[in-house]
Amino acid sequence: MNIQNLPKIELHLHLDCSLSFEVVKQLRPETTHEDYKRDFIAPENCSSLEEYLQCAQAPVAIMQTKDQLEAVTLDLFKQLKADNVIYAEIRFAPLLHTEQGLTPEEIVKTVDEATTKGIKQSGVEARIILCTLRHFSEEQSMRTVKLVEHFQGTNVTGFDIAADETLPIENHIKAFEYAHEHDIPCTAHAGEARGPDSVKETMQHFHPSRIGHGVRSLEDPELLDELKDKNIHMEVCPTSNVQTGIYDSVAQHRINEIYLNGNSLSVNTDGRTISNVSLTDEYEKLHKYFDWHKEQYLRVNQFAIDAAFCDEETKEKIRGKLSDGFKMT
Repeated sequence: MNIQNLPKIELHLHLDCSLSFEVVKQLRPETTHEDYKRDFIAPENCSSLEEYLQCAQAPVAIMQTKDQLEAVTLDLFKQLKADNVIYAEIRFAPLLHTEQGLTPEEIVKTVDEATTKGIKQSGVEARIILCTLRHFSEEQSMRTVKLVEHFQGTNVTGFDIAADETLPIENHIKAFEYAHEHDIPCTAHAGEARGPDSVKETMQHFHPSRIGHGVRSLEDPELLDELKDKNIHMEVCPTSNVQTGIYDSVAQHRINEIYLNGNSLSVNTDGRTISNVSLTDEYEKLHKYFDWHKEQYLRVNQFAIDAAFCDEETKEKIRGKLSDGFKMT
């Protein structure tokens, strides 16, 4: 089995956490390899989610112009192509990129157009998820979800909430209500920095069809079964979960238990640079520690495309590529 050649789907992928050294050097020429490792890659074991998130500050600083946003987006498509990803959902928070005068609409339009260009150049199908952040105000969350609505019919297809999971949710309930009223697909980070209570709270107030991470749901077997019964998909990011202190190593990760419970889940990098990992790397770790083979990889990719925020015609096309790719590998 050649894991590198397996077709892959990635649903949980942060644009601002996935800048290669090549594109950083292009946008910040004075950057050395040591600078890059220090500023863009998180430690293998962070003291907290907050420390992990600090590594997103340097990339955001060089994603403030149209040219920078286009360069970073196209760079990510090169990485996806090299990893044999056939479908990806790329997420980012538009309101973080207004520091040099771009409007949120200009920012989303730029990334959307770059995504269309990336799809054509690489052959990798992709969609975009717009994120609000836990520390944002109600107004900022509403602004973000209305951007998703405004760009309906483009590559923009979903809404998410990210950042420090320990912060209150009250500012964001209205935005998720708006999303559901306007048939906007939703995912939400939960069950990472906090335990099952975080997932329960998120399900109760946001009603997402997917949970970003969600792995700590396993600490409450009834909750895990509820997620399975409601077919709520978990976007699992093994290496990232180690970095943020949920587990001491991937060998101790409980993804295999979640898989064996029958839950819908996918395998993701979270951020290819901040976690210094590709999907091929993630798959190889699961093979090494849990003896995963083609059966498991195919199943989680089937779960992923079923849960994806794209139209049914696109899903059928991706399912065909998955099936053909796994037969040939």
